[in-house]
Amino acid sequence: MEKRPRKRNKNDDNKNIDPLKEAVDPSEEMGNTLSSTLDDNVKILKETFKNCSDVVFRELRMDGKMYGFLIFIDGMVKTDDIHNNVLRPLLPQFLDENKETIKDDILDESNIALSQLSKVKYYSDVVDNVLGANTVLLLDGKTEALVINAIGGNRRGVSEPQTEAVVRGPREGFAEGIRTNTGLIRFRVKSPRLKMEAMKIGEHTRTNVVLAYIEGVADPNVIKEARKRLSEIEIDGILETGYIEEFIEDNPHSPFPQFQYTERPDTVCGNLLEGKFAILVDGTPFVLIAPVTFWQLMQAGEDYYERYIIANMLRWLRYALMLIALFMPSLYIAVLTYHPDMLPTRLVLSIAASREAIPFPALVEALMMELAFEALREAGVRLPKAVGQGVSILGALIIGQGAVQAGIVSAPMVMVVALTGIASFTIPKYNLSIAVRMLRFPLMFLAASFGLFGIVIGGLLISIHLVNLRTFGVPYLSGVAPYNKHDIKDIFVRVPWWRMIFRPFSYSHLNRQRMQRGMKPTPPPAEE
Repeated sequence: MEKRPRKRNKNDDNKNIDPLKEAVDPSEEMGNTLSSTLDDNVKILKETFKNCSDVVFRELRMDGKMYGFLIFIDGMVKTDDIHNNVLRPLLPQFLDENKETIKDDILDESNIALSQLSKVKYYSDVVDNVLGANTVLLLDGKTEALVINAIGGNRRGVSEPQTEAVVRGPREGFAEGIRTNTGLIRFRVKSPRLKMEAMKIGEHTRTNVVLAYIEGVADPNVIKEARKRLSEIEIDGILETGYIEEFIEDNPHSPFPQFQYTERPDTVCGNLLEGKFAILVDGTPFVLIAPVTFWQLMQAGEDYYERYIIANMLRWLRYALMLIALFMPSLYIAVLTYHPDMLPTRLVLSIAASREAIPFPALVEALMMELAFEALREAGVRLPKAVGQGVSILGALIIGQGAVQAGIVSAPMVMVVALTGIASFTIPKYNLSIAVRMLRFPLMFLAASFGLFGIVIGGLLISIHLVNLRTFGVPYLSGVAPYNKHDIKDIFVRVPWWRMIFRPFSYSHLNRQRMQRGMKPTPPPAEE
């Protein structure tokens, strides 16, 4: 049977409106103060947390009448603390002598054996504190609610960093709890000048974010700009520092990272002492550090824990391998395609013999091997840790040997790609390593098109971009371009600690001196 068309309703024109945009808070009283009638407060809060099965509403009744109301989220608080330090001491002295009304001093902090207590008087403050893992106590006849800090729940504790392993250095790493992370920083920097400004970002997640810096060391203009950029973020939720990084970086289209992220508290503290700031986000062990320079991203934590002679050797090796990771495939393509006369005759003949049966030009050969290597690297990251490394190594051996035997690629190309991959692993910061891996491909196309001239053009374009890049007003190549004799002491080499008298001038414009002169150790005089 044919259905009759539905009669058009005058409200149909509004059917395409997004219901989320039209949705309002279930309580229109969020901006108002609490009522002195407990039933009204309970009604509003229960409507606000309607269909929230994890929100616990605990009524405090005596002789059938409700005198108090406790609200918290199960799984985010320590219920034992609530029971032993709130309910047990409070209930016996709840009512006055007449057993009719609540004592006037019942909200006195001396009645509850917990260290952190506060009072709020707005519905919105009650909701924010409950969602922030606090417990809220409301009483009949009171226009203020007591906020009880009994934050708990099961979260990962402090463990060794997974992405920044060191041979020598602290083994503590950040966890997901923001107060755990701020505590790890406070353990190392015991100064009242270490400031940690708290804010909430995200309409729905209300994520706790902390801006940390050392007052009197960090540039106030940089801190003001960081605070401004953070306050301008308007989004429904923040789940990781990567969200914030893309909102506040200077050049979002650059392949080079403009923030350093780290799991190590000692790395954060070292950067704070140089005049930088850190951004901590609740729910992630990674902390953002800015401003940064290219040279900082090439440094490892062990550069400052080992003696300067060892640190310098490792740093030079790291820079050389970074250049190999960036330019080696393109150099191989350029020399093989346009400039074979640059190689010794025997080497040219050996390469020509290995490529005699290869049906592809050097560019296609390099692209196939590079893409296969990147695929294996990505697979090794995504697979479980127990099998990831074995699969990536075994896959590289099988693919490389099989491709050579099948006559698809030459043995020298396999060696070039393998050496390039190993070199990229030596770059300390993962986000800089990705940038180098990305830039390798356009350089390969330039080398295949114009030879060494194309590599020079690509290198110049990268250099021009780096010179013009800024992070919170600090030049990306600061210390070299523009040159600064104080900053150069910790770029290509690291001078001994007793010679690093001044902080890097690129970051700290106030308190530049970090130690007194004449700290070089000297042996005691010989006895006569």
